[in-house]
Parts: sequence; C-alpha cells; structure tokens
Amino acid sequence: MSDRLQDTICVLLAGGQGSRLYPLTADRAKPSVPFGGKYRIIDFTLSNCLHSGIRRVLVLTQYKSHSLQKHLRDAWSIFSPELGEYITAIPPQMRTGDSWYKGTADAIYQNQFLIERSAAKRILILSGDHIYRMDYAAMLRRHEAMNAGLTVACMRVPLTEATGFGVVSVDEHDRIFEFNEKPASPRAMPGHPDVALASMGIYVFNRDVLEEQLSLDHSDKTSSHDFGHDIIPKLIQSNNVYCYQFGSNKGRVSPDRYWKDVGTIDS
Repeated sequence: MSDRLQDTICVLLAGGQGSRLYPLTADRAKPSVPFGGKYRIIDFTLSNCLHSGIRRVLVLTQYKSHSLQKHLRDAWSIFSPELGEYITAIPPQMRTGDSWYKGTADAIYQNQFLIERSAAKRILILSGDHIYRMDYAAMLRRHEAMNAGLTVACMRVPLTEATGFGVVSVDEHDRIFEFNEKPASPRAMPGHPDVALASMGIYVFNRDVLEEQLSLDHSDKTSSHDFGHDIIPKLIQSNNVYCYQFGSNKGRVSPDRYWKDVGTIDS
C-alpha cells in the first residue's frame, strides 16, 4: 500500500433517513436497503474503497441503523485489525452538544476526534447511498499532484437535471472558481450548452483545511452545516479547490460512467 493510501482515512456518511424510499426504509436506513439480491446499496461504495486500497473506513450512522450495523458486521469483517485496517460503524455520540447531526459537515465535526486519533493527512468523504464504480486512489493522486486543499469529484449531467446538484464552474486547469448548490438556473459548461458539471458529493480534504473549515462552520449560527451549501462556496475563495472529473479509460470506471443516487423508488 502506498504512503498516500496509508495517510488517508475514509468517512462514509450513511445516516440518511431515506423518507422518499418508503416503504423500503420503514425499518432500515437507505444505505442498507437491499439491491440486486443479497447486496445492499452501501456495498457499492465499500467495494470501491476495497479495490482502491482504502483500508480505514468510518461509517457514520444515524436513523434506523441496526440493519446497517448488522450488515457491516456479517458481510464486511474482511479487513485486518492487526494491520490497522477497519470498517467501523459510528453511531451519533453527541460529543459536541445535545443534537443529532444537523448536516453533512456537522456529522464530520461531531466525530472529528476520530480523525485526530487516526493521524491521517487526507480525509476521503463519501456517501453510502450511491451506485457507481470508481477508483478513489486516482482521485487522491490528482489531489496531491495539484497541491489541492480540497478536491471535489464531478460528473457531466444534462443541464435540465442539474438543478438537483451542486453545479461547479472550473478554469482550464480544473480549478473550481464557482459552486452553486441546486441552482434554479444552472450554468452550462463552456462549449457544451446542454451539459453542466455537477458535484458527486465525493470529497478529498487535507486534514488541516477540513479542521479549520469545520471549526468556522460550527461557529456560524447562520450555517446549515452542509458541505454543498456552506463549506465549499466559502472555501473556493481562500483555498486551492479542484475538480476531479469522473469517468475515463483508466481505473475502475464502468464504460458508460454510470452513477445513480438511489433517492426514490423510481430511481
């Protein structure tokens, strides 16, 4: 395993309520909804971690988490604790107050002590309810090569669908200079009037950058404590924030660049 991967810890956000998937989520969190027989939605992200060489994974749970915790125990006890490898479910512990997670950024903030204990230099933040195949190691290499404080994985989506995403604008070097969360009028990519560049909710942070931004966000009483709404738009004004475009002829990417947020019964 490379030093880059050894210095990385993954935080997987898997606490979504999944109300739009009811009744599939009547007794379980969205990431533990069965998919394709014996598999669960979260298995796609965890499989990406496994094949990308990511061996330290914190799974942040919240709503109806028993089914998910049982699945992690029964299906994913494959790493070697003796080598410092693990996939660990972390329930809300209310270490910073008396509330559950208020947003994606707050979920990380409330568990920041686990990141500190890991001594990781880079934090890979993922969602547990997406279906796709991706090589995170390639994204980490790009992050390091660009000397980025934050790298955001992005994909091209039809302009008509971009209102449901965080839409980014980049320069010729893929540096992000604008980020709009779920804009009413998304900006098209230059030269591609029917396409927008959208965030996939996959982030690589340098640890010092993440800690500083989470502290500032926690102190902001007007914040919704969300990466897309609050953290990223502010960070691009003061730091090197780059886009990593999903899908190429290298790495573990399906030829059709398939990615789906299973948010509804139809999807």
